[in-house]
Amino acid sequence: MKLMKLFLIAPVCFSSVALAGSGHDHWGYGGSGGPDNWGSMKAEYAECSSGKRQSPIDINHALSAKLSSIKFNYQPSLVEVLNNGHTIQVNNNAASSIKVGTEQYDLLQFHFHSPSENTVGNKPYDMEMHLVHKNKAGELAVVGVFLKAGSNNKQLDKFWGDMPQHQDRKMLKASLNPKHLLPANKSFYHFKGSLTTPPCSEGVNWFVMKNPVQVSKQQIKQFLSIVGENARPVQAANGRFVLSKN
Repeated sequence: MKLMKLFLIAPVCFSSVALAGSGHDHWGYGGSGGPDNWGSMKAEYAECSSGKRQSPIDINHALSAKLSSIKFNYQPSLVEVLNNGHTIQVNNNAASSIKVGTEQYDLLQFHFHSPSENTVGNKPYDMEMHLVHKNKAGELAVVGVFLKAGSNNKQLDKFWGDMPQHQDRKMLKASLNPKHLLPANKSFYHFKGSLTTPPCSEGVNWFVMKNPVQVSKQQIKQFLSIVGENARPVQAANGRFVLSKN
């Protein structure tokens, strides 16, 4: 592949944005509230059907590029686990962040989808974790981590057993550092996309880790027993480039 020298691609600024799974609207992942109908449910959801840079996507032809590495500055924190009706979301309370090039994005929360929303070569992983970040200008960056069935994940166990059965919150006494949920090899794919839930706002910088992290079949089953499948179907690339950082 042709080697391209690229660094951070500046995203569109959001003064306010609904993060994945925020609110308790009637959208969902099946029936009349399913992804095919999101764009017509509310005027503010129109981009779900009219947008040209929607997420997730299938990653199949990535171009090698001289991208800036992601510098993870994650700190241990007491975490709040939320079942918002669409996913299990973990709200971060520490001053954790990532830095890409000269741009710093603060970690807001991370949440989970099963099966994975992004796919590689048209194949999904068992799950995907999305770590959602925002910079001072309100621009978003999401780090995606694929999760595949294998050995038990001890880091997930710190809060997995406390997943609320219904829409409520629970503060854990145990401390968690999100860096321990990342793969050892930080190679990634980069592309421009959107939120994967309504309002599907575009201008989001996506950084998807190439290497998956293992979770047990029981951990996957436990998530599905509470949330069910919650993956938006792959969206058209519409000529977008996917860049690869080794």
